[in-house]
Amino acid sequence: MSKGLKLSEILVTVLIAVVFAIIYNIWNFVYKAVQVTGLHFEELTYGAWFMAAVVAYLIIPKAGIAVLAEFAAGAGETIVMGRFDIATMVYALLQGLACEIIFAIFRYKSRSAMVAMLAGFLASVATLPLDFAYGYLGEVAGWNLALYIIFRLISGIIVAGLLSYYIVKALDQTGVTKLFRPATQSDYDNL
Repeated sequence: MSKGLKLSEILVTVLIAVVFAIIYNIWNFVYKAVQVTGLHFEELTYGAWFMAAVVAYLIIPKAGIAVLAEFAAGAGETIVMGRFDIATMVYALLQGLACEIIFAIFRYKSRSAMVAMLAGFLASVATLPLDFAYGYLGEVAGWNLALYIIFRLISGIIVAGLLSYYIVKALDQTGVTKLFRPATQSDYDNL
């Protein structure tokens, strides 16, 4: 498998990003609907906004794919919502970089559920300083802040990590993702 990105891999990554840009905008309705509880249960759904990076990497395990997918999804999200939103772009870039760090630690060789969950976890951690910087969390009571952070981290692990892993595993079973990984001995045996 070549180290650099091929045009086909970039195009598939952008396609994944476009799909997630649409999902992200639809997901906003879910997030807002759960937000009415006032107990930060919406944070249990927040991991959906990190999924583009994890899904793209699990399909095409190469350096740069997670950043490209998440940033393109964030850019696409601003296009779909009809307004340019720099905050969304900053979040997307940091989420993609956070995922990329985990994938780099594992040298882009592991597509395990644990790696996907770690990437989701670190992406959720990366969003917290931005929430403080944008003023979302500065005046939240301690117990409420603890709920917020714990629910966000759980969502990163479960929704962004585990759900992404199972989505790609299902795609693997269809054979669609074989184009982006080297052939195994069983592939040759099946010929």
